[in-house]
Amino acid sequence: MPAKDFSTVIEIAAPAQRVWDVLTDFASYPQWNPMIRRASGELRVGARLKVRYQPRGSRGYTFRPKLLAVEPGRELRWLGWPRFPGIFDFEHYWIMEDKPDGRVALRHGTIISGLLAAKVAEAMERASKKPFEEMNRAHKQRAEGKLP
Repeated sequence: MPAKDFSTVIEIAAPAQRVWDVLTDFASYPQWNPMIRRASGELRVGARLKVRYQPRGSRGYTFRPKLLAVEPGRELRWLGWPRFPGIFDFEHYWIMEDKPDGRVALRHGTIISGLLAAKVAEAMERASKKPFEEMNRAHKQRAEGKLP
C-alpha cells in the first residue's frame, strides 16, 4: 500500500518526560495549542480519543482517532480521520528522541497511506505544515516554561 510520510522536527530544552507531559495534558490544550484545540480520552493503545482539530483561520472538525502507540516519554501515535481503509488513512505521530545535551528532538508528523495517498499527500503537506510548526513552537514554549 503506497504511503507518504510528512514530518516536522523541533528541539526542546526539556527532558522527554516534560515534553510528554505537555503533549498528553489534554485539559490544557485550549490554553496553548493552536492546532488541536481540545482532546480527551484514555491514554492506552486501542482507546479512542475525541479530538478537535482547528488551526487558526479554519472551521476545523472533531474526530475520534484510535491510539496505536502510547509510550511515555517516547511516542504517541494514532490512526485518524478521514479513514477509508486501503484507500485513504492518516496516522499522526509525535516521537521524542533524547539528545546528548539534554534536549529532546520532537518529530511530529503524519503518514498518509492507501491508494489515494500519492494524490493527496502534497496538498495535505502544504495545508499541514504551518499548523504543525505552530503547534511545535507552542509545545516547545510550554515545555520550556515560557508559556503558562
